[in-house]
Amino acid sequence: MTKNLDSLGLKSAADQYDLFFIDLWGVIHNGIKIYQESIEVLEKLSEKNKEFVLLTNAPRPNNNVMDFLNRMGLAKKFYLKVYTSGEAALNYLHLNYKNKKFFHVGPPRDFGLFDNFKNNKIQIIEEADYLLCTGLFDEHDKELSYYKTLLKKEVEKIMICTNPDLIVDRGKKREFCAGSVAKVFEELGGKVEYFGKPFPKVYNQAANIENKKVLCIGDNLKTDILGANKQNFDCLLVTNGIHREEIKNEKFEDIISKYNTKVDYIQSKLKW
Repeated sequence: MTKNLDSLGLKSAADQYDLFFIDLWGVIHNGIKIYQESIEVLEKLSEKNKEFVLLTNAPRPNNNVMDFLNRMGLAKKFYLKVYTSGEAALNYLHLNYKNKKFFHVGPPRDFGLFDNFKNNKIQIIEEADYLLCTGLFDEHDKELSYYKTLLKKEVEKIMICTNPDLIVDRGKKREFCAGSVAKVFEELGGKVEYFGKPFPKVYNQAANIENKKVLCIGDNLKTDILGANKQNFDCLLVTNGIHREEIKNEKFEDIISKYNTKVDYIQSKLKW
């Protein structure tokens, strides 16, 4: 049964766990500002010598996201705990695709992902060995029909998706993520290799999980919570995030049933 921690706070459950995987977007910040209550949580976990990783489906290397968090005002001792889906993908690309040509689907701000092999980036999609999807093009970020046309003749290639999220809220604005493009590609018949939550290997890459009691904290049932369920980790859903309108208008039991997930705890926002 799901337990509401709004009045009790995370402090009521924290001592049970050795390791915390904490999502960034929707939990620590909204893309524009840091949530101060969540910073108190990081402070308190640090005081208790609890291990935590800021595990995010950001399609960029760790250093890029650390720079972003630094500019937002997050303390260095916290942003050094970041591990991104982009970093996980980068390790895989270096091992398996180092000398292959790719076509990049995504905005210029994600170019840092392939800085070390940027000469392999080509402009003509038909000539690519594989597709590297980090998001949507800035000029085609409002709808997905463009990608159906772009990708329909490329389904024999593999797509590497560095962010499985379908959507994200930047402040009050909802935006598509790379996962939405990857879903289009799959619906066309293409094969996608995903990196990030909810796929199990990202947890092993981000931390040593052996013999540890783990709590995953996030706002997305499809990634944060499903990922926890797949690993048999406990989980806390922040309800004032991606699913806030659903939670406002539907029974919570119906929502988690719809997403085929199990939720151990909920909080409207992460608070100690």
